[in-house]
Amino acid sequence: MQVEWGKCNDIDEWMKLVEEISWNYPGLETKEKLDEHKETVLEFMDETRALCVKNGKEITGVLLFSREHNMICCLGVSPGYRRCGIAAKLLEKAINELDQNKDIIVTTFRENDEKGIAPRALYEKFGFIAGEYIEEFGYPNQIYVLHP
Repeated sequence: MQVEWGKCNDIDEWMKLVEEISWNYPGLETKEKLDEHKETVLEFMDETRALCVKNGKEITGVLLFSREHNMICCLGVSPGYRRCGIAAKLLEKAINELDQNKDIIVTTFRENDEKGIAPRALYEKFGFIAGEYIEEFGYPNQIYVLHP
């Protein structure tokens, strides 16, 4: 399974994965929010800022990133494909697309949040360090920073 650019014709499979894991992502609780996210994903695809991993036609992992803000915006892997290196492949490709001479940021769950165990370990493996506490979509999160 290789990392590739998400294309507009991938959107149905992409959103199938997002819906499967949306319970784990604050801000994606309703059909309206999922529809908004779909429009955002299409914009990212148009601007070559959407990465995915596929098994045949099935999308098993997704990542959105922002060159403008030098950040990882969203990373998710299908539960059936976790612990297979998909998230690491996506993150490595995204980091290579961003400006490594500046801080690269990502937000994730806080240390005491069970949802944060796997993503925090992944980001730390890549050299990200914990930063300030924030709130996103009404949920407590924390910024992680990869310094140059």
